[in-house]
Amino acid sequence: MSGAGQNRSAVLVSPFTSTTGGVMPIEVGAMTGDLELLTHPTTDNSGIEALVRYAGAGDLYTVAGSPVRRVGAETHRDAHQRTLKRLTTPGAVEDSNELPVDIASG
Repeated sequence: MSGAGQNRSAVLVSPFTSTTGGVMPIEVGAMTGDLELLTHPTTDNSGIEALVRYAGAGDLYTVAGSPVRRVGAETHRDAHQRTLKRLTTPGAVEDSNELPVDIASG
């Protein structure tokens, strides 16, 4: 979460419990259970970077599909809430198993 001109006070954090399929970060396999979504503005301020970690843990993982572009006059908080809603909406079901969610198409 570093970068020139980055406003660290702009980090938003929301705890949540994943759906059965979990959340798909790019660095590791699906993450399930009690998680935290952290977002901060991109360096060009056109969207937000979305990261997840296990609740209370230090290691952060980039959610597949990040960064999230803002829609119209959407604020960071609005984009954060939209991302949180996507990550807490169950994924598609394949062979009776829920797939992990990401933000690539959400």
